[in-house]
This record gives sequence, C-alpha cells and structure tokens, in this order.
Amino acid sequence: MTHVTNQPTYDELQALPVHLPQKVPAAFEDVNGHLNIRHYVGIASEGLDESLTEVGIPQQWPTISGEGVFTAEHHMSYLKELRVGDRLSVRVRLIGRSERAAHVLVYLVDETRQQLSYVMEEIFLHVDMESRRTAPWPADVAEAMDKQIAEHKALAWEPVLSGAMQLR
Repeated sequence: MTHVTNQPTYDELQALPVHLPQKVPAAFEDVNGHLNIRHYVGIASEGLDESLTEVGIPQQWPTISGEGVFTAEHHMSYLKELRVGDRLSVRVRLIGRSERAAHVLVYLVDETRQQLSYVMEEIFLHVDMESRRTAPWPADVAEAMDKQIAEHKALAWEPVLSGAMQLR
C-alpha cells in the first residue's frame, strides 16, 4: 500500500463530522485478508450520501422531490489496509461546487489504529430525475454547500487533490 505523507493526519480529520461508524465485518474480507475494494467504495459512497443531508440533500431526494446526484468521476487512493474487526468511520470534505456539480473528498478513517486508510475524490452532478439531465442546484442547497465549502476551506490543513479532475 502506498504511503502518502501529505494527506491529513488522524488528528486533523477529527475536525470533520463522523459518518457511518462501524466495524469491518467478516463478510467484507477478500482473499488477501483485508476489506475488499468494492466495500471501500461502497462505505465511502454511503458516508458521502449521509453527509449530504447536512446541505439539504436527503437520501430519498429522488422520490421526495424528483432530484438526485449522480457520480461523474472518482479517483481512489488506498493508503493503509482495513481488516476484519477494525473500527472505521467516514469523514467528508466539500472542496467546491459549480452551477451543476460538486467536488468532494471522502476519507475512510481507521479508528482502531488512528490513521487514514482510503481517500475517494469525487465529482458529482445534480440531476433532474425526470429528464435525467444535469440541472442547477436548488438555491437552498447551493447556499448550504457554499457555507460548508467556506467552513472546510477554513480548516487548518490543505486538502490533497489528485489533479485528475476539476469542476466545469
């Protein structure tokens, strides 16, 4: 596993809210004896979904208001393995947004060893579920995102971005 020293430390990540605290179940183990790749992605995605409620995007948004979010791009970095029984949590840092998209970092934190395990950088889009096309963020969501972006920008540590994606 790659060791990247300029990622945020465990202590720095404590500034972000905890989402989906859980233990790695035996059913998530792969033949290498650690959390299978699909579960890193799945847990990070579920944690992101949970965090979006903070900016006015409920998990049932498509059925409640006919709006949704679709992932456009991912970049994933596996830093330290997670094993069965390890305690983990998800932390989310909102980097920026455009009229129809948002840029975010999702961190899987190994609470057992107090270290960062995985980072998923993502661009996601606001979608009108009827037309299945991108649409501008609703004003209340855009305002809440802007507030959270400003709060996250004020953190004492800089986010490490892949450079592979950007808002358009």
